[in-house]
Amino acid sequence: MKDRLYWFAATLLFLPAAAIMLLAASKTTARGDGVSAPAPYTTWREYGGSPDDAQYSALKQINPSNVARLQQVWFYPAGNNGGRYGSNPIVIQGVMYVIGKNNSVTALDAATGKEIWVHDFGKVTRLSTRGLTYWQNAEGSDRRILCMVDNTLTAIDARSGKTIGSFGDNGSVDLRVGLGRDPSTIRMIGSQTPGRIFGDLILEGSATGEEYESPPGDLRAYNVITGQMAWIFHTVPHPGEPGYETWPPDAWKYIGGTNTWGEISLDAQRGIAYFPTGSPTYDFYGADRNGANLYSDCLLAIDARTGKLLWYYQTTHHDLWDYDLTVGPKLLTVNHDGHKVDILAEASKNGFVYVLNRETGKPLWPIVERPVPQSDMPGQIAWPTQPFPTVIQPFDRQQFAPDDVDPYIADPKEREAIRAEIAATHNDGLYTPDDTRQTMEMPGNNGGANWGSAAADPTRGLFFVLSKAAPSILQLEPKPPRREINGSAETKGQVVYLANCRMCHMANMAGQPPAIPSLTGVVDRVGENQVRTVVQGGLGSMPAVSGLEPSDLDNLIAYLRHPEQAHVPPNVLAYIMAPNPTTPRLAPPGTRYWSGYGFINSSEGLPTIGPPWSTLTAYDLNTGIIKWQVPFGGVTWLEEKGITDTGSFWPRGGVVVTASGLIFGGAKSDGTVRAYDEMTGKVLWQAKIAADPEGIPAVYEVAGREYLVMSATQRPNETTLPRTAGSVPAQSNDEEPPTQGYYVFALPEGAGESN
Repeated sequence: MKDRLYWFAATLLFLPAAAIMLLAASKTTARGDGVSAPAPYTTWREYGGSPDDAQYSALKQINPSNVARLQQVWFYPAGNNGGRYGSNPIVIQGVMYVIGKNNSVTALDAATGKEIWVHDFGKVTRLSTRGLTYWQNAEGSDRRILCMVDNTLTAIDARSGKTIGSFGDNGSVDLRVGLGRDPSTIRMIGSQTPGRIFGDLILEGSATGEEYESPPGDLRAYNVITGQMAWIFHTVPHPGEPGYETWPPDAWKYIGGTNTWGEISLDAQRGIAYFPTGSPTYDFYGADRNGANLYSDCLLAIDARTGKLLWYYQTTHHDLWDYDLTVGPKLLTVNHDGHKVDILAEASKNGFVYVLNRETGKPLWPIVERPVPQSDMPGQIAWPTQPFPTVIQPFDRQQFAPDDVDPYIADPKEREAIRAEIAATHNDGLYTPDDTRQTMEMPGNNGGANWGSAAADPTRGLFFVLSKAAPSILQLEPKPPRREINGSAETKGQVVYLANCRMCHMANMAGQPPAIPSLTGVVDRVGENQVRTVVQGGLGSMPAVSGLEPSDLDNLIAYLRHPEQAHVPPNVLAYIMAPNPTTPRLAPPGTRYWSGYGFINSSEGLPTIGPPWSTLTAYDLNTGIIKWQVPFGGVTWLEEKGITDTGSFWPRGGVVVTASGLIFGGAKSDGTVRAYDEMTGKVLWQAKIAADPEGIPAVYEVAGREYLVMSATQRPNETTLPRTAGSVPAQSNDEEPPTQGYYVFALPEGAGESN
């Protein structure tokens, strides 16, 4: 045996350098910064697992033959984060970095969950709660965690948890600066989704809000060492820039949105970053932005070094439906017409998958422009056609008719009333523009694919989409201008409420439970600070409320606390609450229209459309066919009645694929984490947890042991219905054991072979 070892050592001394590098490549690869790095997909050092956002792991210790033995090994509580959760942890050299308690950034021992350090920001409105960004220099002597805090990009030392004062201005960069607007007028710009690292740059999108006064969603890159902006790309082109002609001449001065608030993907070898963009403001009305509106609702291929546009593909022209692209484009190589082709695949809110050549942006299979319904709103010109994929079939339903109403609604009278309501809507099918009539939108603006909800197996050319069926009924009405009145704080607050909140939460504060909660007693229920946080920073599907002065927020809090003390004069109430005009032509030119999000649910708190309410779909992108579809999760109280295979109600986040042939994901309305067979969709393992799974799982390895981590949000105390997007969580009870946080699973010690 010794002779063999001596021979092997001597052979290495005389091997050519190229051969030694080849041996090393079996375990590590060279990173762009010159540091040796593990082989692709074997770590989880960034959001989504890898630069290409594949949500894929090459680890194989947990596999179909032993996954049934998977068990929870530790839990880290991370409550009091304002209900905004769904974090995807990152793990570097045995340290897990998470969004911790009270909106802190926390470093944990990834094998045990023991705290290493906690960076507490104090009182903040908005944190990048979906995840964090990690960077290190070539020597590994400088290691940083970057995250968005309110409207700043902040740098933290990854080893000590201390702010890096040399970054930007005492550790942070004001993201409101450089957008061509007065920074003092920008209430929200920081995104909950982390940026993407390329060399010494961090590439950033933004969350601008969705109101008329929202800032532009320009794409930017910052130097991770100095904090200086390296480049900016205007998503609403300025004069002289390509695409300027697709907007009214001054649109760049007043249009907001058109932003990347979801995931960014990176082809590190080519140096191309792929940004999916969302709709312009205002989401559901576009008379002030007639035109195709580049670069809204686009897949943008950007030179990561310079910010130069390489190509674009627009999936929705002149968006009037809030059909944002939010999923990070998945980068795969497939066999197509006898050739290997590098592609990207993007799943949208509208139910379509777009498959494009990664270098050119050309569709892999034909995508054709088809005529769509036109707008009845005066002055608003809907785009005459929209792009329809021809080979790749939709992953979810795109129609909602009376016969599609949920058959499990217990009260037959309610079921028939909903059928009549659906039948009465303006419904010309997909892409029916909203108007002053009740208009059906299916998929609704919170349906289809959303953040984190796609994953890929890049070794097999497989693409997976977690989608939700969530129809909306929208109705535009004139938005009342700001109105100043005399009176108590409660009276002034009622005017603020009616002008900004009633479209979703109703004039009587009853809401549309459970998707849109009642606000009766909300200040006592969750606390004044939480209400301020939600109004200023948004929550779930609720955007931040823009245009409020500090006094407006104070008055709103006073009204929400004591609505009975408000006394708005009848003439002012009549002005604000004027019914919709019988025809839109009664409103004067230049009127701003607005609408609630129109979520439609039964009194039992479930969608009015029949199940499944969420679906996991597997595509083979070598052929373009759907391999399988299964309901994703269920609803606990329906399962107790024997009603199964309904899918979860509005899951938030997505799934992770592993090289061993497993897909992991968590369903919030039954509190269950599951493992699915990648080839069939069959459930191979499931575990109930004490909270609602939310976000993207992460798969990692420490000391030869493979782990799965899933974040979860605490359930509300005041209802047994599933907590839904946009709901305000109940105030936590300190006497109860914490449930919100990170649930970590592994095989029993010694049960699996090391990778």
